[in-house]
Amino acid sequence: MDMKRDYYEDIELFGSGTVLFWSVVFLIFLFTLPLYVPDYYFFMFNIIMVHSILAVGLNILVGFTGQISLGHAGFFAIGAYGTTILMSKLGVPFFAALPLAGLVAAFFGFVIGLPALRLEGPYLAIATLGFGLAVMHVIGTWDVFGGRMGMHAPPLDLGIPQLNISLVLDTDVSVYFLVLIITILMVIGARNITRTRVGRAFVAIRDDDIAAEVMGVNLTIFKTLAFAVSAFYAGVAGGLFGFILTYFDPFTFNLILSIIFLAMVVVGGLGSISGAIMGASLITYLQYDLLKNVDEVPYLGDFLVTISKKWLTTIGLENFNSVALGLIMIVIVIFEPLGMYGVWIRIKKYWKTWPF
Repeated sequence: MDMKRDYYEDIELFGSGTVLFWSVVFLIFLFTLPLYVPDYYFFMFNIIMVHSILAVGLNILVGFTGQISLGHAGFFAIGAYGTTILMSKLGVPFFAALPLAGLVAAFFGFVIGLPALRLEGPYLAIATLGFGLAVMHVIGTWDVFGGRMGMHAPPLDLGIPQLNISLVLDTDVSVYFLVLIITILMVIGARNITRTRVGRAFVAIRDDDIAAEVMGVNLTIFKTLAFAVSAFYAGVAGGLFGFILTYFDPFTFNLILSIIFLAMVVVGGLGSISGAIMGASLITYLQYDLLKNVDEVPYLGDFLVTISKKWLTTIGLENFNSVALGLIMIVIVIFEPLGMYGVWIRIKKYWKTWPF
């Protein structure tokens, strides 16, 4: 019987020896991936991990606390621009610039969290949407952010310029190991947050904020904290994203990007860290690989080209990417509300009870 006998069992990193074994196997697989995967895939792998960091942070806000946000592209942009400016113009080392940019994003997340004390549902969504659009227009107007011309990220130097120590990562594979380590740490941090008193307060607010307040949960503190933590994750992800792209402009962080981030969480499974990673991996793979060139999609490519030529335009062919993402969300919401994590639970239960 799976019975917890101690509160510390709830915050254990590995719930059993089986989980520990497969976790170690999976980590070995990730760290040895460059040995048997071509180098040109690692750009996409880096994007997947960056999106996973953001999706995990957004899930803390949406899945665990029940507060919707359509402005996470703004926090993402703050992280990208903040890290780049701190390193290129102020000479701050990477390992200090990245968390500092995340803290700046967390501050704005705290500020945006204040309306969450009085707004819910679509009203809160509109408020966060306005923030995301405002950030895009501000960085597109001010010269310090490069204006509409955007910015080039400096070389990804892990050294300390003040001490003449330099360690530049100039390949996708070398960047992969850095992003992988940061992703693991951020996921473990999110997992620990959700298992502590803070995480239980988040869930209580999601289920019924009035009942949570009666039980002693301070809504002001925990709602704004959820926004700040989620924004911090988005800021860190944005800082890494800037170095992966090497060049970005204000239009990189548009409204559609915020919607895609929310889609990752919904498709993966609300209230599940594993689900957020699954959703981010699937959506990113569809965007950056499978649906990037619609005419090359196996079996369906020629058919979609024919439909586009007959009823749409050649330019409209790229819209199938958005159509596919929309259909995936609709199917998930209708047939599997728990998302990809729900599918994983069904598969796991099937193999545990097979052949009965």
